[in-house]
Amino acid sequence: MNVAQRVAIVTGGGGGIGGALVARLAREGVRIVVADLDADTARAVSESVNDDHPGSTVSAGADASDTAQIQQLIDLAESAFGPVDLYFANAGIAGAPGLGASEQDWDLSIDVNLRAHIRAATLLVPRWLERGEGYFVSTASAAGLLTQIGSATYAVTKHAAVGFAEWLSVTYGDRGIHVSCLCPMGVNTGMLSLGKDSGDALGQAATRAVTSAGDVLEPAEVADAVLAAIEDERFLILPHEEVLDMYRHKGSDYDRWLRGMRRYQSSLLAQANFPSLPIRSSDVAV
Repeated sequence: MNVAQRVAIVTGGGGGIGGALVARLAREGVRIVVADLDADTARAVSESVNDDHPGSTVSAGADASDTAQIQQLIDLAESAFGPVDLYFANAGIAGAPGLGASEQDWDLSIDVNLRAHIRAATLLVPRWLERGEGYFVSTASAAGLLTQIGSATYAVTKHAAVGFAEWLSVTYGDRGIHVSCLCPMGVNTGMLSLGKDSGDALGQAATRAVTSAGDVLEPAEVADAVLAAIEDERFLILPHEEVLDMYRHKGSDYDRWLRGMRRYQSSLLAQANFPSLPIRSSDVAV
């Protein structure tokens, strides 16, 4: 897909990957609604991008998991720029570590990391089918293909986000609806340090798992990978190419992979208590 002159909505656009996507899309001539739960950060990103690309964005404070507010974003896009061509379901939350997550924690994670995607697609796909084209980009995580040490709410909802993106592609891919699913590992955003600062050993292990498994990329690098995938209309976006090898190892011998992940988790928990303890290559599932 050539994105020039298209209209997009980016949720979670007030910083991190979302903010980088807004800047990258504007460079390609896309007109964008920048949406974020924090209206001030959405406005700041919008104003910064408009300094370089005047009139390319508008902003809104919105809960991307609320159907009525998603509809308001669609209405804003249509009034400012025209019908929505691309929707970036990028808003997400990390979730609490361990089985101590409350029912409210689970509900919030499911709403933001999964139902937000379902609700947006439910509103947009019928319109796209009438027009014969549309593009849905789901920000999931490498945790959606592998898993997440620490947070069950994150691991489960990101698996579900990948599953929903797959379903969308299978169901509507031959009818003009393009779908891509972004599954990065460590990205230099505020979410990366949440586990480290949680005061919980499992949360600290979760951060170490991400930062030790591969390079920590800048959001702009991830945005470049997303735009390249859209241009190719490619489903799986892996800014960390090694994730594909890990995924293949997982599928080739699930029990071996689970044993390796348990060893890896044990080594990370040991580090939480003894920071000088190194990770041995034998601890990592390969």
